[in-house]
Amino acid sequence: MSKPVRTQFTQFIPGPGLVGLACAICATVAIGQLPLLDGAAGRLFVAALVLLFYMVFCFVIFVGHRRKQQAALAWQNSDASRSGEASKEVLIAFASQTGFAEQIAQQTAQALKDAGMQVRACSLAQLDLAQLQAARRVLFVVSTTGEGDAPDSAAGFARKVMGQAATLPDLHYGMLALGDRSYMQYCAFGHALDTWLRHHGAQAMFDMVEVDNGDTGALRHWQHHLGVLSGHNDMADWSAPGYERWTLSERRLLNPGSAGGAAFHLSFKPVDVQQSLSWQAGDIAEIGPRNDPARVRALLDTLKLDGSAPAYGEALGDVLARSLLPHDAKELASLQGMTAQALADSLKPLPHREYSIASLPQDGQLELLVRQTLLPDGHLGLGSGWLTAHLAERGELDLRVRPNRSFHPPADDCPLILIGNGTGLAGLRAHMKARIALGRRRNWLLFGERSVQHDFFHRTEIEGWQAQGMLERLDLAFSRDQAQRIYVQDRLREAAHLLLQWVDDGAAIYVCGSLEGMAGGVAQALSGILGEDVLESMAEQGRYRRDVY
Repeated sequence: MSKPVRTQFTQFIPGPGLVGLACAICATVAIGQLPLLDGAAGRLFVAALVLLFYMVFCFVIFVGHRRKQQAALAWQNSDASRSGEASKEVLIAFASQTGFAEQIAQQTAQALKDAGMQVRACSLAQLDLAQLQAARRVLFVVSTTGEGDAPDSAAGFARKVMGQAATLPDLHYGMLALGDRSYMQYCAFGHALDTWLRHHGAQAMFDMVEVDNGDTGALRHWQHHLGVLSGHNDMADWSAPGYERWTLSERRLLNPGSAGGAAFHLSFKPVDVQQSLSWQAGDIAEIGPRNDPARVRALLDTLKLDGSAPAYGEALGDVLARSLLPHDAKELASLQGMTAQALADSLKPLPHREYSIASLPQDGQLELLVRQTLLPDGHLGLGSGWLTAHLAERGELDLRVRPNRSFHPPADDCPLILIGNGTGLAGLRAHMKARIALGRRRNWLLFGERSVQHDFFHRTEIEGWQAQGMLERLDLAFSRDQAQRIYVQDRLREAAHLLLQWVDDGAAIYVCGSLEGMAGGVAQALSGILGEDVLESMAEQGRYRRDVY
């Protein structure tokens, strides 16, 4: 069990003090009515007693007020003392009914601290509007109780803070909403807080993560965002996914000659031929990566250990392949002289990696679109390196499908606008396949990349959809094919009148791709064309959905 979070602010509510004073006065009056206290001496005793109670009350009020002043001053001074570093700090604010949200907030704080970040944590009950306006980055971890209400401890925040207007243009936030889908008002307080923040100018760093009844997959997705936020994508998972064994059946380079990173089309089939394929468009593949075999061999050579030596009942080399390896000379030196088992005990497991699924079960295989990531030290990224370079053809890997309900297809035959860039095409491709399977023809795709010659992923397939009448409109933005850079948000603005028509016809808008640049630019374009109120309303209705990373 984690230790309780020690909060920095202590609120004093004068109500109990007033009630206590009233009770003390009533008790004093009652005592004064006793026959034992008749006469001048009795009246003097009663007066002294009242004065004593009054002095105690004033002292309590003074202490409470003093604490509030000191807490507020500490907040201001801590921000001022760090000056330029203040923007690096993350405030974690939680609202918990049963303690689970507080526990997740603690784990979140510890994960970011371990990544070298400055972190503060407090309950929403200890957060007022001035403190919220002073913050720059806040992670909210909130649960919902009753009929969509805030937890008891956050009721005052919901009433006092969310009940007033605010300006929060400098606030960047992330939202983890805990709930139970069996209830009608699922994650309602998280949605209400998210809407209030957006309405008052705050900017979401990533889309809300909903956790249905403690779903470990959603919590791992939250960890994924923490890794991106901290720049440390090697955080060990809080809970290991229940992987299945799959085989790499195809790996094909999609952009030979591109000025950008190599992008690959990957196909996988389950090792167990009897395993049923089951997922929807929008769902996520969690994969268990492995280290570059060359790095594992180099570590074994440096430590003078045999990779076939037993550890946990298997070969040490296999254990190292799925463990976080030392990053620097100091870490490496601390491992010298260890036995195979001691080395295995000292290392943490590799975290999972997430990718949008680009196919449907009826395709007979699970397909991904993955771009290689090159790290500053020259090594390939953990997930992309494993999938695109280190995993052998026909080799086996750990993979798990995670439902992503917030990006599932529209339930009805409404028009669908699909917007994305780069490997974000993966999620949009699955949605197009789902629409085609249902015979739903009113589809509009806006796709952006670098060069039409090298980076038009799945071009033949997309142009085939258009020729068959399954893709009513196609807008392409290849940024490097002309002197002036053009992006998908520019294509949106050019077609603003048509966008308004589609939305008036009940269209849904789905965005998939990079959070940096594309997603923000598209959100600004949509807000400028449709208006913030319309976009918020579409999000509440499930007609504006994003899968960005």
